[in-house]
Amino acid sequence: MSRIRITIAEARGSTPREAGAAMLVDEAGRFTGTIGGGTLEWQALAEAQRLLRSGTAQREMGFALGPDLGQCCGGRVTLRFERVTDAAVLEKPEATPLLLFGAGHVGRAIALALAPLPFALRWIDPRPNAFPAAFPPNVTPVAPADPVTEIAGAEAGSLVLILTHSHALDLALCDAALRRDDLPFVGVIGSATKRARFLSQLRGMGHADDTLARLTCPIGIRDLGSKEPAVIAAGVAVQLLQERAKAAESRDVSRGRHVQSA
Repeated sequence: MSRIRITIAEARGSTPREAGAAMLVDEAGRFTGTIGGGTLEWQALAEAQRLLRSGTAQREMGFALGPDLGQCCGGRVTLRFERVTDAAVLEKPEATPLLLFGAGHVGRAIALALAPLPFALRWIDPRPNAFPAAFPPNVTPVAPADPVTEIAGAEAGSLVLILTHSHALDLALCDAALRRDDLPFVGVIGSATKRARFLSQLRGMGHADDTLARLTCPIGIRDLGSKEPAVIAAGVAVQLLQERAKAAESRDVSRGRHVQSA
């Protein structure tokens, strides 16, 4: 049975989803994914079912997200409708590599919080028995004797989260991560006091202030009203998504400059 893939081909102004967001629809109206909900999505679902009945292979439609749709976003989207086979799947966004050091309570909560999000976790702890029995599909557990060795093999652009059972190990990991200039975010769990102590020690190890600017401590969104692991993890997930978006924006700017100079 064929289905229609609806993709936001272009998004301008304030819109509920970004360009590239997509969903699949079958003739019965069953769907997976979302382009933002609301009247826009319901009209898109109806159009997809009409296209399936008519046999149309592809078309594009523009929608103004204003009073005509009962929405007040104010932006405009162009939707692309494409007939696909049952073998087709929704394209998933490229996963951002993330090194997560530490499998304690907060580490476990973070791994769980990031399970449905576009991150590829390499979860590192020297204690094999610290890991849970099962893992989300985007998690690779590793138990090296010396976790610091993992930094050297990290993919360029990886985000680094440090929350081990040892402050000495945390410091060694910070030192190793900051010695690489292609790891844009190095976060370590801790208080303002720990941050001040680490900054002083890292300066003593030869790190300049512009390098230390890549160190984030404490991690996560502050003032959430609780220090429960799940709450901390929720704040960290938001922060990592912000870092991911920042990196994507930087890549887009670089590509634009490259095109202009070509």
